[in-house]
Amino acid sequence: MKVYSGTPLVPEVVPATIIALDHEGNGTGIIEAATHLTSSTEAARSIRVPFTVPGERVRARIWRRGADGAVADLVEVLTPAQERVAAPCPLFGACGGCQLQHLAYGRQLDWKTAVVRDLAAALGLGDRVAPCIGSPRQLGYRSKITPHHDRPRADASLAIGFLKVGRKHEVIDVVRCPLATDGINARLPALREAIVAAAPRSRLGASFLIREAASGVTTDPDARVTERIAGLELEFFAREFFQNNPFLLPALVQFVVGAATSGGAPWLVDAYTGSGLFALAAAARFTNVFGVEVSPSAVRAARENAARNGITNARFVAADAARIFGEIDCPGAEAAVIVDPPRKGCGDAFLSQLVAFGPATIVYVSCNPETLMRDIAVLMSASYETRTLQPFDMFPQTRHVECVAVLRRRQPLPDPSAQ
Repeated sequence: MKVYSGTPLVPEVVPATIIALDHEGNGTGIIEAATHLTSSTEAARSIRVPFTVPGERVRARIWRRGADGAVADLVEVLTPAQERVAAPCPLFGACGGCQLQHLAYGRQLDWKTAVVRDLAAALGLGDRVAPCIGSPRQLGYRSKITPHHDRPRADASLAIGFLKVGRKHEVIDVVRCPLATDGINARLPALREAIVAAAPRSRLGASFLIREAASGVTTDPDARVTERIAGLELEFFAREFFQNNPFLLPALVQFVVGAATSGGAPWLVDAYTGSGLFALAAAARFTNVFGVEVSPSAVRAARENAARNGITNARFVAADAARIFGEIDCPGAEAAVIVDPPRKGCGDAFLSQLVAFGPATIVYVSCNPETLMRDIAVLMSASYETRTLQPFDMFPQTRHVECVAVLRRRQPLPDPSAQ
């Protein structure tokens, strides 16, 4: 396997031994002793090489050196690890969409568990991290992709796909994506033809959506699509956020609902409710459910989904981000709160409101373990303890991992003067 992800600044090829994987899925290791090394310090011999596996000997082309070691491209695997597998995509190593196709799936799960544990250990929570739950499908699972193209040029063919490895603006042509569902790949050729036909009229790059749901495949971002999850029928706009792995999503929903009910609270608040998935899936387990969302269109969809599924104890409100719990009239001490924010996390303003509301249980769903741990640290300093951290592999073959944290409010110590 030969991979070149950038023009080397220094044409230097070195032998190296890979020891571990970093949090991005890159192999990290040591440059083997050689006379051309000007320093024998650990930092000088450290090297980071993508698409490698611990235990391998490789040849790597260095393209940058820094205080923390060298960054290189993989040139050749000299001694492959037992856990190396043949990548199912011919574009792997050039397309920036995947980082782990060369790694056996069980090892991918182990690595994702280790990443979450490593981050949690800084908060003293490493022992609270459960093994990552795998996806029933490791390929053909993505129900939405967004291919794009750069500004069309008269002297070049139009590449339609995803960014190349190590590039911020250069797109690699993707005729078929093994991560996408069969329905998406069946529709992709027609979409590509339409894009090519329209390109001469465009002076800019563009992005496109193609989504498959239970209702079928669409390339119209404004189309209303229907998905069936956890016994629910949910309708939403194709452009809106919805988990892109419908094959593992039922297990995620079951875990989140179970965690929210485990504290015995009779009320549920689903912040960042979107089209109402978690709120409606949990409604039968609570006396009353409130879904809170800043998007009025998403709130309308959630209300319609409640009516569609015959759920009468769920109320959805559109709330400004600065006063997101303002319309919730239940006592926080008798409530569980589910939060499922974007990658940037909740933010200080939301966390302050959440702590002031004071729910008995918080179930935090995150697609970014780093911002999850940052926000957990804030909650831990405000009388919450983390009971469980459960990773889910919603994104096989990539470095991304979903994680659910279950937090409970600590009970105050008894006041001796009240006795």
